[in-house]
Amino acid sequence: MRWEDDPDRAGSAAFRGVRAWEPVEHADPARDGARIAAGGFWVVVATFEGRLDAWRMARVERQDDPVPEPAPGRVWEGPPAESWETTLDAGAYAAGVEAIRSDIRDGEVYQVNLCRMLGAPLPAPQPGPDAVALAHRLATGNPARFASRIVIPATDAWPGAWVVSASPELYLAVDGRRVASSPIKGTAAPGEPMLPKDEAENIMITDLIRNDLSHVAAPGSVGVPELLGLHDLPGLVHLQSTVEAELADAFDWTPALWPALLAGTFPPGSVSGAPKSSALRIIAREEPTARGPYCGGIGWIDADRRRAELAVGIRTFVWTPDQGGRLTFGTGAGITWGSDPVAEWEETELKARRLIALASTATMTP
Repeated sequence: MRWEDDPDRAGSAAFRGVRAWEPVEHADPARDGARIAAGGFWVVVATFEGRLDAWRMARVERQDDPVPEPAPGRVWEGPPAESWETTLDAGAYAAGVEAIRSDIRDGEVYQVNLCRMLGAPLPAPQPGPDAVALAHRLATGNPARFASRIVIPATDAWPGAWVVSASPELYLAVDGRRVASSPIKGTAAPGEPMLPKDEAENIMITDLIRNDLSHVAAPGSVGVPELLGLHDLPGLVHLQSTVEAELADAFDWTPALWPALLAGTFPPGSVSGAPKSSALRIIAREEPTARGPYCGGIGWIDADRRRAELAVGIRTFVWTPDQGGRLTFGTGAGITWGSDPVAEWEETELKARRLIALASTATMTP
């Protein structure tokens, strides 16, 4: 099969249990609430900086979860392992941690998620390298609950996107009137204990998300069915909590739902900080480049079935044609007063190590 005849490269998306092809319409969920509410299956990519894109897909297929084998000849060819560069080296990252600790001491903020972007040259013709092959490699070497891949070629009618994610974190799930979010804060290597700092950080962000969801919730319906749950993932352990609410009548899949839900919750609290407004200001000061879809929202909205599932865009690869073609991957850590700069840097290394190895030409054994 020629690449240009491949429907996956012509415009497709795949998530756990659902695939979609043939983008036919573009909308901004934060502005075009009436269009989203009118129906259709929409694939969503939101950048951390606030750009929200949704593409309505003409064909949708639901299937079981097992990862299909890629077509013969589809082999991922990633960048050399030694070609990855970071926007913040260990010294610059440690300086950022100390600056944030000073902000906390001065009462400006309680917690800030400090991230760095890794990038490597990866030349490829439009619409980009073989996302299907990379998604299969990640799914077999680092399975994730909210794994996804999205390839939307740019046209005169809409912008494009190339995203392959192994996210373990739920940003928003909507099922009828129920809405939920499951923030992850706190990371340790297998067998290592969580620190008191990890638990405090998780509780702070869980409380922030309770407030975020209250903007669209029926009074008295916000609850926390899971608090400080330990979740084992490949190569690390996370602390996860879950916040649930029932949509108020005014937002029960009405045109007001998505503008209000996104205005109240975006960007996700677990990858920004608390208070969110102060954290975003500090992130803009300390991080030298935009995050893009990393730490944004990635997923789908099925308005016909009144369901949606958006992941936090962590553990996520993004390809752009910039500089002849470039693959990027973000990694970060939550900074509190109790943070140790060296330990926070090591946490960013732990989160990136396995996935960068899988996406590079010299890969580790899964």
